[in-house]
Amino acid sequence: MALPNLLLLLCFQCIFLFFIQSHASVDYSQALTKSLLFFEGQRSGKLPSQRIQWRGDSALKDGSDNGIDLTGGYYDAGDNVKFGFPLAFTMTTLAWGIIEFEQNLVSKNELGHALEALKWGCDYFLKAHVAPDVLYVEVGDGFTDHECWMRPEDMTTPRTSYRVDAAHPGSDVAGETSAAFAAASIAFRKSDPQYADVLLDHAKQLFQFANDHRGIYQESVPVAGKFYASSGFDDEYQWAAIWLFHATDDQTYTDYLADLGNTGGVRSLFSWDDKWVGVQTIVSKLKIEKKFDDQNPLWDKYESEMVQFICPTIQRGSNNVQMSPGGMLWWQPWNNFQYTTSAMLVIAAHADHLASVGATLMCDSVTVTPGELIDFVQSQVDYILGVNPQGMSYMVGFGSTYPVKFHHRGASMPSIKSDPTLIGCKDGFEKYFYSAAPNPNVLEGAVVGGPDAKDQFEDQRYNFQQSEGPTVNNGPLVGVLARLAV
Repeated sequence: MALPNLLLLLCFQCIFLFFIQSHASVDYSQALTKSLLFFEGQRSGKLPSQRIQWRGDSALKDGSDNGIDLTGGYYDAGDNVKFGFPLAFTMTTLAWGIIEFEQNLVSKNELGHALEALKWGCDYFLKAHVAPDVLYVEVGDGFTDHECWMRPEDMTTPRTSYRVDAAHPGSDVAGETSAAFAAASIAFRKSDPQYADVLLDHAKQLFQFANDHRGIYQESVPVAGKFYASSGFDDEYQWAAIWLFHATDDQTYTDYLADLGNTGGVRSLFSWDDKWVGVQTIVSKLKIEKKFDDQNPLWDKYESEMVQFICPTIQRGSNNVQMSPGGMLWWQPWNNFQYTTSAMLVIAAHADHLASVGATLMCDSVTVTPGELIDFVQSQVDYILGVNPQGMSYMVGFGSTYPVKFHHRGASMPSIKSDPTLIGCKDGFEKYFYSAAPNPNVLEGAVVGGPDAKDQFEDQRYNFQQSEGPTVNNGPLVGVLARLAV
């Protein structure tokens, strides 16, 4: 063999071995643990005894402007606002992962932590749902919050609370919160049936509220729409309905889907604003489990449209999701990984649904096995965890190289426990936001937005599109990591 050809062959072999070794070295169990630690770092309110020690109590008067208690819950991302719409999606997907991969969580001793994270969010939503047709959907507002760089423990920004009600509807946010309660009721059914019943009652009330008083929530709460605007509410109706059917076996909820006749169509992503792929996947699961009483062809249509989402995502379709040169699925420049983690939950869950009945997926004329689906999920998770051209883990605190100037107020400033002196609104920008130093606190498990379409990433606090880590990134990832950590 000619020397240049031999060298080329050896080069390819080295690259192949590098990726095999990197793939084998990913510790999914550790990543799972850290993905749940992240939620402790995002907690608002009076903190319990917890593993994340650098955080302190915060926002202890939330809701007082309306004479109610809205303490607790989670801050959205690197800011100190509690946005109900994306947080409800986070809780729904977290619950979904617990339901699908419960035994994996048990085997890794993480089920308790996962349920704790879910309960912290659900307890807040129970407080926010003060009457059958009244739901508080936001505390704080992004404009005044973003004008300051302050630890949550120091906050002096307004903590205005906003609600939807019969006169000011929000079918989308009510429907999503109903879905969160219904899914969580399944997750808690074995360990705490009384709590599960409470969640289910609230889920039913919110579903009725969403149905009786229709409207997009940002028309009632304009400030919310400036940051998390809803594109419609039909998907949230169905998302709530299918989770309620899953939780109750009450055919009233599937009759609702059948009567509407809208299956969502073929979608390009699954996100906090677009739940159709989630609806299609749960319908497909229940169809496989023979939970439907009739042979309505509508159920097949849901499944077909879900398959037409999965095939292009796994690069087996006719119009595939864009891939970066390094093998990362690419949807949008702002927090791209939110779409990756949610899509991987769909694919991992459906792979196991297929495997349970010995079935495969057909992408046009190509057969894809459940194992091949899981391999694809693993490739995307590996990219997030460091098997990528940058050699960087995009989960903070995981691996040897990860973002150290992560866009996060609390992480970027000294812990309130080590430096209790008030750090003012503008002082935080001058001393810490613009600092070249790494964040003094590591918010373990936070998954940042990720690199651009060419695998490039800038680790800077001002680069919030890439370096911020909202809760919606981690909600679906917990279940996916549990599935891989076998």
